[in-house]
Amino acid sequence: MPAPIQSPAVFFQPAESARHTRASKSMAMAPSSKPAKTTTPHILLLPYPAQGHVNPFLRLAKALHARGLHVTFVHTEHNHGRLLRSRGLGAVTGAADGFRFETIPDGLPRSEHDATQDIWALCEATRRACPAHLRELVERLGRTEGVPPVTCVVADGAMGFAVHAAKDMGLLAYLFFTPSACGFLCYLNFDQLVKRGYVPFRDESYFTNGYLDSPVDWITGMISNLRLRDFPTFIRTTDADDVMLTINIKQCELDAPAADGILLNTYDDLERAALDAIRERLPNTFVLGPLGPEVSPPSYLPSLTSSLWKEDDRCVAWLDAQAADCSVMYVNFGSITVVTRDQMVEFARGLADAGSPFLWVVRPDMVRDDGDDDGKMPVPDGFAEEVAGRGLMVGWCDQEAVLGHRATGGFLSHCGWNSTLESLCAGVPMLCWPFFSEQVTNCRYACEEWGVGVQMPREAGRGEVEAAVRELMGDGDKAAAMRRKAAEWKEKAVRAVAAGGSSQRDLKRFVDEIARVKG
Repeated sequence: MPAPIQSPAVFFQPAESARHTRASKSMAMAPSSKPAKTTTPHILLLPYPAQGHVNPFLRLAKALHARGLHVTFVHTEHNHGRLLRSRGLGAVTGAADGFRFETIPDGLPRSEHDATQDIWALCEATRRACPAHLRELVERLGRTEGVPPVTCVVADGAMGFAVHAAKDMGLLAYLFFTPSACGFLCYLNFDQLVKRGYVPFRDESYFTNGYLDSPVDWITGMISNLRLRDFPTFIRTTDADDVMLTINIKQCELDAPAADGILLNTYDDLERAALDAIRERLPNTFVLGPLGPEVSPPSYLPSLTSSLWKEDDRCVAWLDAQAADCSVMYVNFGSITVVTRDQMVEFARGLADAGSPFLWVVRPDMVRDDGDDDGKMPVPDGFAEEVAGRGLMVGWCDQEAVLGHRATGGFLSHCGWNSTLESLCAGVPMLCWPFFSEQVTNCRYACEEWGVGVQMPREAGRGEVEAAVRELMGDGDKAAAMRRKAAEWKEKAVRAVAAGGSSQRDLKRFVDEIARVKG
């Protein structure tokens, strides 16, 4: 029988697949003093415990399992609990021989709150607490009957401590950086920003006095019109010992060079210059994207999902009911962005006044607590009635299904890399409203390099929202040009993951490389 929910290990039941046949009964965990006798490579994947990192990691896990590897996917205990509450037991048990979930503590106090934990605290806590737990997990798996010893660890770039722990245990160790290549290249140059005196900022006035518009034109592989404000926002500090600044420098200067290789979720045609610069510094870089249905089809292990929020199943039916193709504006600020109630009101008013049908994702934890929690949706009185039939607000959705729907014509996005890449793969142009980290870098590229986006001001009010939606959803020359460019990037993404494509070749090269080391 499957292990109980409280157990740190939860097994999958066997399932039909190209490489796996259905077994007659379920697996059971039993400790053993002898490692399993097997030649199957066993890869352990350790994502950073935030939604935008877990998603591509699970897609990578499916792709590797489909190619014959034994996979262990590690959640933190906090996210394991969230998955159980939002998705049920099927999210952490289910359907594949040779695919299992494990959990480790994240080092933060226990919480039942279904929200992303504090990013700064989480980065510090995982680096402090997780190495020992990772070692214990690898050792326990090595004593588990029927499970091949772990031969390789793939850790999130934000969990770079795992490289050193894995190396100490004699394992292969790779880092999967989940940002864009242009975002990652920015992180690789954080140390140069410090050495050249750009960072830390001299005082608080540098946030508003135009200093952020300083050109940064000396980084090989980046666009020529890059500004300091286009760098991941962790550089915006007056403290030389800022936690996020120093952690990001450590990840790039110590962790990444120590890894056996680097994995990126992008494709060559989209970010060739940045990728060439990254390969100059980290030659064993694998470009595997876009990790999604083409790499690991939806029909492969469909019960294995990674959404930490329960998805609203009304979305596709509502989109089906829209008469016109490309008529709906999809709005989603991602899994971390928080806004004020006043900002919610301004966006609501702007979306209503723009006139286009819209599908708006409003997470339960999206509105910043302002002391006025009355439990109501933070939109103007009468708003729901006003937009009935042409506006749908949901707590979470299947984003790929929404972006891929024939009715969706635009995406108002925070420009997280998953969202940006999914939008490009769906051929949907974007209204860009970046919040933090490398979202600002992705926004700059979407608008200036890839030709698929329009940036909205950080303090956009109803007028700016209305004007931007009308521009993107209209039939003007700029909107038409963005739709053409989006269609071109979609076609190139399809080629990258097709048989013989650049990403498929790198995925095969990666599998071959880790398969050479046996248990």
